[in-house]
Amino acid sequence: MPSVDPAWLPPGAFRALGTRRTLIRGSGPLVETVHEEVAEACARFGGRVVRGSGPADTGDDLVLELTGSDGSEAFTYEREGGRTTVTASGQAGLLHGLFHVVRLGEDAFRGEPVRETHRPAVALRMVDHWDNVAVHPVMGQVERGYAGGSLFWADGRARGEMERVRAYGRLLAACGINAVAVNNVNVHETEARLLTDRIGEVAEIAGALRPYGIRTHLSVTFAAPVLLGKLATADPLDASVRAWWAEASARVYEVIEDFGGFVVKADSEGQPGPFAYGRSHADGANMLAGALAPHGGTVHWRAFVYDHRQDWRDRTTDRARAAYDHFTPLDGEFAANAVLQVKHGPLDFQVREPVSPLIGAMPGTRLAVEVQATQEYTGQQRHVCWLGPMWSEVLRFRQEGEEGAPVGELGRGGLVAVSNAGDDPFWTGHPLAQANLYTFGRLAWQPDADPDSVLDEWIRLTFGPAQTSDPVRLRDGLHAVLDGSWRTYEKYTAPLGVGFMVQPGHHYGPSVDGYEYSPWGTYHFADRDGIGVDRSAATGTGFAAQYLKPWAQVYESPDTCPDELLLFFHHVSYDHVLHSGKTVIQHIYDTHFEGVTEVEQAREVWASLADLVDPARHARVAERYEEQLRSAREWRDQVNSYFFRKSGVPDAHGRRIH
Repeated sequence: MPSVDPAWLPPGAFRALGTRRTLIRGSGPLVETVHEEVAEACARFGGRVVRGSGPADTGDDLVLELTGSDGSEAFTYEREGGRTTVTASGQAGLLHGLFHVVRLGEDAFRGEPVRETHRPAVALRMVDHWDNVAVHPVMGQVERGYAGGSLFWADGRARGEMERVRAYGRLLAACGINAVAVNNVNVHETEARLLTDRIGEVAEIAGALRPYGIRTHLSVTFAAPVLLGKLATADPLDASVRAWWAEASARVYEVIEDFGGFVVKADSEGQPGPFAYGRSHADGANMLAGALAPHGGTVHWRAFVYDHRQDWRDRTTDRARAAYDHFTPLDGEFAANAVLQVKHGPLDFQVREPVSPLIGAMPGTRLAVEVQATQEYTGQQRHVCWLGPMWSEVLRFRQEGEEGAPVGELGRGGLVAVSNAGDDPFWTGHPLAQANLYTFGRLAWQPDADPDSVLDEWIRLTFGPAQTSDPVRLRDGLHAVLDGSWRTYEKYTAPLGVGFMVQPGHHYGPSVDGYEYSPWGTYHFADRDGIGVDRSAATGTGFAAQYLKPWAQVYESPDTCPDELLLFFHHVSYDHVLHSGKTVIQHIYDTHFEGVTEVEQAREVWASLADLVDPARHARVAERYEEQLRSAREWRDQVNSYFFRKSGVPDAHGRRIH
């Protein structure tokens, strides 16, 4: 395997563990993985690992003990009398407990006595890969991928680089992720065959991920019975179709006993689905759920369903409404092993959106919340944009106000991220984008975790004392460039929640009217008087009324709507005064100038860290900062010029606008 960046698991991160004597009790495949990890650390740093079932020796610094045989991922961490003990009733729990010790470093072995039980908030924490088996003529090897090629596929074949896949599984397990979907939700003809005659290739990937407790999932096409089985129909209520899926699923489990299940995109952006047969999404999902149920599998049915052939002249049709309108009438109709996978916002992973009202509106349905680690609309891993604060805001949001449950609890069907990893030597293209993948895993495990503390973990592991001569200066510098990077990106791109304004197709760089007259339903409606989409119940599309109280009331009026979402919910004049005291037009000017200044400052901070960072990593980030600054200036100048020409209102500070 070519040399790749160790990301958040460099050898130095295991120093505290590797210098001590460790006793491991228990047996099983994941216990063997634990033993291998500890043994490698001890071989490197001079410690010792022993196996046994008897009492701990007085010289044992760490005891890792499997106490049962269930599938629990929980573990108990205890430090007392100079010894640290991790116990778990399930093998996966012991593995997670080991990585907890690694994250703590020396702190795992010192300090006051402590006893803590850790368990994940949700059972499924998955990354979906939008990887194509065959190179797509438009989307390439990886749809919306910005980190090189696929880890799994290349030019129509399986890559077969299982050592790299295993290393990926190790990184995922270390931050709490336990599931991977290995192919694109837009399933084309080549990818469809992974379900049948190419399932052996999926099994090989599953075998490489399994030692780290990662279950493999597969995206399938709803039309598989027609495409692969040569049936005349894919009607989910047809007996022959149901039998075909049952047989196909059984064959999958013959070769992948711990297979997780299917991911389905149906009746969305041209993908086939049950609408063609006059059936509902519950009918389609339940058919697949029935095929998977005997084997313990789950179907993840994506709720990303809308009219992508909308007439831009029609202001009554609102893409933001679509998922709620399609799915809330079906609440309670989905099978127990069917999970409705809902994007965290009502549109499409924009830099700023409200939380989808669908999350919390279907109490009788298992929902999974989907975010996007790959930076399709947040700089495509050419820009620094740490998404931890955004995701934390989403997961802490309470649909019913202060008395309601946060989104992190409502997504009881799991938390899912579209992966940002590929075959790039740094895994994520931009080395600092590794922080997004790590942060997702940690927030999926504990949705109410402080994202700044999670970032500290990532910095400590990736750039800790063993990796740099001045960890404090490096830590402060990394926080300086990452902490506010999401809001910086927001400042120099689409303002006040209005979204998009990107180049059509590839979605990189500014084009204010790029989608304004398209059929995709992504409009800002700017004219000479104002900007924004009226989604109020009183005069607009009624989207605001899809929310529960108090948010329906808050979003209904521009007087109470939060500034950052004003243009998502309302069309207002350029001289409308925000809660900040600024007019909309002046806010647009100011934030776009501020955003560029902040990128310039971050670039300088990164340059000052050159003596503390591996040269190759530093050079890659410095190169990306040059592109980010160029792009940010282009965003600033195009957006400010556009709105100056529309409104005729000059900048109050007399800065140059073209």
